Amino acid sequence: MAVALAAFLCFASGFALVSLFSSGTVPDASAVLFNLTLSAGFGLGIFSLAFFLARIFAISNIIAVDAAVLVCLIAALLLARNASASTNLLMFSPGADEQWPRWLRRILVAATSLALCGALYAAIMQALAHPQGGGWDAFAIWNLHARFLFLAGSHWRDGFSSLIPWSHPDYPLLVPAAIANFWTFIGHDDPHVPAAVGLLLTFAAVGLLFSSLSMLRGRVAAMLASLTLLATPFFIEQGTWQYADIPLAFFFLATIALLAVSDEQSLARGSSSSGFLALAGITAGFAGWTKNEGVLFVCGIILARQIVFLRAGRKRSEINPSFHRHSSAFLLGCAPVILLIIYCKHRLAPPGDLFTSPASMLHRLLEPFRFEIVVKAFLRRFFSFGGWLGIPGTVLLLAFYFIVGRGQRRGLPAGHRASILALFLTFIGYFCVYLITPYDLFWHLRFSLDRLFLQLWPSTVFLFFLLITPQKLPLSSNVSR
Repeated sequence: MAVALAAFLCFASGFALVSLFSSGTVPDASAVLFNLTLSAGFGLGIFSLAFFLARIFAISNIIAVDAAVLVCLIAALLLARNASASTNLLMFSPGADEQWPRWLRRILVAATSLALCGALYAAIMQALAHPQGGGWDAFAIWNLHARFLFLAGSHWRDGFSSLIPWSHPDYPLLVPAAIANFWTFIGHDDPHVPAAVGLLLTFAAVGLLFSSLSMLRGRVAAMLASLTLLATPFFIEQGTWQYADIPLAFFFLATIALLAVSDEQSLARGSSSSGFLALAGITAGFAGWTKNEGVLFVCGIILARQIVFLRAGRKRSEINPSFHRHSSAFLLGCAPVILLIIYCKHRLAPPGDLFTSPASMLHRLLEPFRFEIVVKAFLRRFFSFGGWLGIPGTVLLLAFYFIVGRGQRRGLPAGHRASILALFLTFIGYFCVYLITPYDLFWHLRFSLDRLFLQLWPSTVFLFFLLITPQKLPLSSNVSR
């Protein structure tokens, strides 16, 4: 009963927040799945923030805090619906798939269903076999942080002690705080909770990838993208390890998908709702609250959109007056979480272990052999990423582009160019971190590079199929604010 109540409050809070900026009753199945998968991630983010703020303000009745947050969100949703009229969100017609043979569509449906069932079975069996997670980081970092938040009571700040540097006390707390919130409901630190959170966000990412592409490009593209993700063994395996890389990949994908929906709406109608941009800002903030790499992504997405849109405006000798309004919506969405991250970093957490003195970082940055080592490691990982049998997914996507999609690429919209640039800037940031790392470079690359590629993989797959699939005529179907 306690678990059911916790799950209800978590999901209902996420759904209320998503509905506050998007839809009411949505008849389209893809839009329903889109909202539901987003709600799972938003719910965990809200649960995390509510628990952490309750700890900061020494509020012991955390369950009452969760209930109060849900009531406030529902009240805001009702007030917003009464205060403003609804507008149509442009969805793409089912006719977008008619160019594909019926036999191919049936094969894709069967293959996607089989892949989903196989991935679910493998993930659940793996989680049951390893209830404490799949590696050192699970119990020594993420679940340890959750136990400090849950078990330490008024001494929860001891989890930020520099006496346990191997636990990375400077890491953000979205996953640990959400887990600790669930443990509060059931009264003990059940290892099944972090396993369930990992599985939830793993398959929520698949659902989000499928639903967003189904709305924007049709179900054939959505099924091809979902198959690519489900057929990546490392993605499914990592989802059971109880690390924070899959949750981070989910929030990266959610941000990119929400921005794509907003940008496509703007292209089709000449204007777009700021609601999706606000949601994208919130998910970007949640990415920063999940791992330090998320902060890099937030900086990348803000910088990329400024560069691309301002450059496009100069080419037209004008800047769209709605650009600054929409930029403000995104920034307002992510600002509260970013401010909490800054507070946590400066008031609670010790300095990070990667950034030492500027002189030593500069010295490592100027060593040419480090650059050569990192470049070779990145190239090797590109051709072996994901644990695929035979040809890796990265190479398959390249081959698919040159065989099928090369002729489809016609003048990328500014919003999509900005998302590509944001992922590239994040990727370059990862590269630079290896150049300045104080750890043994070979050790650091060996135990982290795969997971950095994985963080960007769902968003890369989404953008790949978004850009190579021809855009079809829009169809007004669901309701958005």
